[in-house]
Amino acid sequence: MDNLGAFFALTKGEYVPAPHAHSPWAVDMLHGRLLGGLAARAIEAEHGEEGLHFARLTVDLFRNSPLLPLTVEAVRVRDGRRIRVADAVLSTEQGQVARASAVLLRNGEQPPGALTHTRAWEEPLPQGPPPPGGPPLPFELWQLTGWGERPGPHRAWVREVRPLVEGEEVSPFTLAALAADFASPLSNVGTEGLHYINADYTLTLSRLPRSPELGLETIGHLGNEGVALGQCVMHDAQGPIGYVTVTAVANPPSRALR
Repeated sequence: MDNLGAFFALTKGEYVPAPHAHSPWAVDMLHGRLLGGLAARAIEAEHGEEGLHFARLTVDLFRNSPLLPLTVEAVRVRDGRRIRVADAVLSTEQGQVARASAVLLRNGEQPPGALTHTRAWEEPLPQGPPPPGGPPLPFELWQLTGWGERPGPHRAWVREVRPLVEGEEVSPFTLAALAADFASPLSNVGTEGLHYINADYTLTLSRLPRSPELGLETIGHLGNEGVALGQCVMHDAQGPIGYVTVTAVANPPSRALR
């Protein structure tokens, strides 16, 4: 990861956002994917354990957050022999802005028998930086199928270039949580631009990513009366590792993402 400024500085228990932590929708609004990243980081730090696998993370983005200091509270909801459930609540001085829920499952032996598996895509890892001329984004993006040139399906590789929190490496689980938010614009962009902003996203993982590059491939979109659903497969350098499902609501188009 490049030596660029982090999105947050941790000061007296608060995550203070840097100016570049803003959303593409508005310069005074925090990017929603960073809320998911902070939630994943907190749950992993306080409730992760060797032998427990992060199988699901759902992030509810129910309020636009200004660029204000954030607190993150992670609590354990359930702890059983094979399952652990933990929640996180993210707040500013104006109140709660997001929440997340994670399911951790105990690793074990793989059962016998053949199953239908999600196919691996044929897209090679990107070599070198992304081509110039793309939208201004706080991460690296390789658009493999164009952007809004046709309805889809779309494919892209993404890679983080900034730390989430100053002085910390970003864990594989948090990398996946950050990348998962991009499933919304990827699955919801159309030939007239991006007209949806996501209200939540759910990431399910069969394993943690093994490369900093993460690929997203749209496999479905449904929309009616201003409400949209999108679904993507997430890949790393070795193959498919999970799915992302998003819900979104109609919103004026973002020039930054057109």
